Amino acid sequence: MHIQNPVARLLPGVFLCVGITLVASVLQVIEQRLTGEAYMEALVLAILIGVAVRTLWRPGALWFPGIQFSAKLLLEFAVMLLGASVSARTVLAIGPQMLAGIVATVAVAIAASYGVSRALGLPQRMAILVACGNSICGNSAIAAVAPVIGADGDEVASSIAFTAVLGVVVVLGLPLLASLFGLSVTQYGVLAGLTVYAVPQVLAATLPIGALANQVGTVVKLVRVLMLGPVVLALSLMTRRLRDEADETAPHVTAGDRPKRGRPALHQLVPWFIVAFLVVATLRSLGLIPAPLLAPTTSLASALTTVSMAALGLGVDVRVVARAGLRVSLAVTLSLIVLGAISLGLIHLLALA
Repeated sequence: MHIQNPVARLLPGVFLCVGITLVASVLQVIEQRLTGEAYMEALVLAILIGVAVRTLWRPGALWFPGIQFSAKLLLEFAVMLLGASVSARTVLAIGPQMLAGIVATVAVAIAASYGVSRALGLPQRMAILVACGNSICGNSAIAAVAPVIGADGDEVASSIAFTAVLGVVVVLGLPLLASLFGLSVTQYGVLAGLTVYAVPQVLAATLPIGALANQVGTVVKLVRVLMLGPVVLALSLMTRRLRDEADETAPHVTAGDRPKRGRPALHQLVPWFIVAFLVVATLRSLGLIPAPLLAPTTSLASALTTVSMAALGLGVDVRVVARAGLRVSLAVTLSLIVLGAISLGLIHLLALA
């Protein structure tokens, strides 16, 4: 069946990705009702369901345009909307020393995680995804970085799969460290904000300790998320060679285009959605985004990201993920341990009470 209309050509694949997203959302609700927490979020469930569908059935030409659209353009639009979740007032409230400490922690953690991943033999794109996911905000960072470095579905799925599993382990195990290391409520909140991957997971990890830990952890985490913009902007300027390389077994299933060789255009050096992210964040900081729109905007960004992850899952070859499994899991685990050590060092360096 050949569909001429450009929009109509997208609908089958987009509806397939939206359908997977709805199933993942329902499963998350069921999980919350059964356990009280969403230990595995819809975003992770969507990519796992997508992988399962792709394992049992390979979508043909009818579905491909919509899947590709969902994996790329919808994801880029979601990254833009994430700018509405950060504001200068929230960032400045934690003080200059802590702010500088968070920036330094993210920078050192990215470098260390990248080094560990490369030492374990991971490809460069995979190492960057693991480093950014571990050091900034887990799945969201991986999803945002992927189109900038031209990562394909297999690389994104592998990175997210192991980051997601370890994220759940951190949420469950981190409260035990409060007594093990003799941390105060404030110190534990900072540790959670610096190490836990997602904002909802910070809530789950800090609420058992207390409201103060929850507030501190959330603010620190939001500042850490804010690092996503500068990091992705820097990567867009530094990794053009990666986007030029078409070395994947299935380069058509990708979170981003590989521009042709030659003098790069401005949009190839600085992707439009990164500029848009910074513009939206600035508008939020200036109070130009009406307060009633903030929550819906964040929810829309989350929903679009989940749809994109379903699309990426549909492009994953499980055999490729399995081959990378042991090395990726070891890289993510060691990277998280390094991040935890750096975070504890910062807490003691700043002599937090």
